[in-house]
Amino acid sequence: MSTVVRVENVAKQYRLGAEVIHALRGVSLEIAAGEFVAIMGASGSGKSTLLHLTGGLDLPDAGRVLVENADLTRMPDRERTLFRRRRIGVIFQAYNLLPNLTARENVMLPLLVDGATRKLIEERASEVIRLVQLEHRAAHRPDAMSGGEQQRVAIARALLTQPAVLLADEPTGNLDPANSRMILDLLRRLSRDMGTTILMVTHEAAAASGADRVLVLSAGLLVGEVATEGRGDAALVAARYAELAR
Repeated sequence: MSTVVRVENVAKQYRLGAEVIHALRGVSLEIAAGEFVAIMGASGSGKSTLLHLTGGLDLPDAGRVLVENADLTRMPDRERTLFRRRRIGVIFQAYNLLPNLTARENVMLPLLVDGATRKLIEERASEVIRLVQLEHRAAHRPDAMSGGEQQRVAIARALLTQPAVLLADEPTGNLDPANSRMILDLLRRLSRDMGTTILMVTHEAAAASGADRVLVLSAGLLVGEVATEGRGDAALVAARYAELAR
């Protein structure tokens, strides 16, 4: 399989008053096409920072981030913004839907902003709305939808441009157990059946257990990984995480 995401010896630090916070301390990883990878770590471990760097939302102090062999760290700002819009899909814990737009209109936004033809936008929107099984809710606004439905709209929106990688930042953090399972099952199906490459940040072993493997971060270092192969064995992930992260 080809490598879609390659992170090479990435370091990132922030200044908090007089204190320097080392969010990442030389992290390297590769993600193959169609692979579903989860990142686990305690608060402050660097997992969200790593996700943001992978998505080109921030730049590392050292190291490189490549998506489809394009080096995000060396792109001019505008080029990186366009690349991110077209080749990287992002799902957040908060759904980030515009309240005055319908589900379908929210889904269409990335291609509308990019100036695509109306015909292409309509076709792609119908395709991804069908993929997340929300045809019957496409005309509803967010306030008339459940949290799980809103997150499925957000996933459809992230898939609209057929991105090289889908980044998910705690995608079940605001959901009840039933809707969490639905979203995780959808992500697993996208990877297994559609070949979507996914990198997901989570603090929940149950969520991470559906991934092909789990990377464990601790104090800005990649301290190990758990081969889960999508079996959904949350107990295994929790036990191995506890060993690696201590």
